[in-house]
Order: sequence, then structure tokens, then C-alpha cells
Amino acid sequence: MAANVLNSPQAVRMSVFVVRAFVQMRDLLGSTKELAKQLAELEKKLTARLDKHEVAIVEVLRRVMDFLDPPPPPPDPPRREIGFHVGITERKSKPRRKKRA
Repeated sequence: MAANVLNSPQAVRMSVFVVRAFVQMRDLLGSTKELAKQLAELEKKLTARLDKHEVAIVEVLRRVMDFLDPPPPPPDPPRREIGFHVGITERKSKPRRKKRA
């Protein structure tokens, strides 16, 4: 485009340079399976890293939530009574006789 507008030898050279650069880029991207393979491997690595970071972030948030809303404390165990205790047992009583007057 610059060669058409400017009509100078330098503009023509730059135009040819740009066209050749695009042709080389098209050839590299279109025919290189190795580049696609490397990009796929890179994507897998990045995804694995993000998964690890995501787990760490969830763990940090869980701990922060525990600070903000702690679980209720467990109930105290029953206290042992101190002192001397005697168990009273019930006796089966016989019917009483009425006293004679």
C-alpha cells in the first residue's frame, strides 16, 4: 500500500518485505505440526498449574471461613460429683397390721 501511495524505491522494498514476511509466517503456521504439538503441551502444563493453584486457593478460603464462622465448641463432659454418696434401694414392704387399741 505504501508503494502505491509513495511511489519510491524504499516504499517498494518495504512492501515486498512485508509480503514476504506474511508468506513465511503462513508457511510456518500452516505446515508445522510440531508447533501445534508444543502449544498443546504448553496448554496442558498451564492447566495443571492452574488446577494446583485453584486447590490452594480453595483451601485458603476454607480456612478463612473457619476463622469467620468457627464451629461450636464441643459440650463439656459431665462433672464428677464429689463427696460420699449412698444409693437408696427400695424395699418391698409388707402390708402393715393395724394396731389394736
